[in-house]
Amino acid sequence: MTKLSESKIQEKLKDIDGWEYHDNAIHTTFEFNDFKDAFSVMTRIAFEAEAQQHHPDWSNVYNTLQISLSTHDAGGVTEKDLTLAKTIDRVIEAE
Repeated sequence: MTKLSESKIQEKLKDIDGWEYHDNAIHTTFEFNDFKDAFSVMTRIAFEAEAQQHHPDWSNVYNTLQISLSTHDAGGVTEKDLTLAKTIDRVIEAE
């Protein structure tokens, strides 16, 4: 995978609501009703990430899930990150 330029990332993020680019990664935050709901969504995302062989950097505190995506081997954001971000959004929308 090839690292995308900042301008290309910003252009692609116009099609992915709620994600922003900074610190060489794309980031988003989701808030749920409680810890159980947050963890349930994390489990669904984990299965999708494993299927794509691409894994998020994330943290969960009670009902809040913070996600950062970058392709470490490429040293920045690639198409893999944008694809996983869209998948994550579909998982969230299904809730």
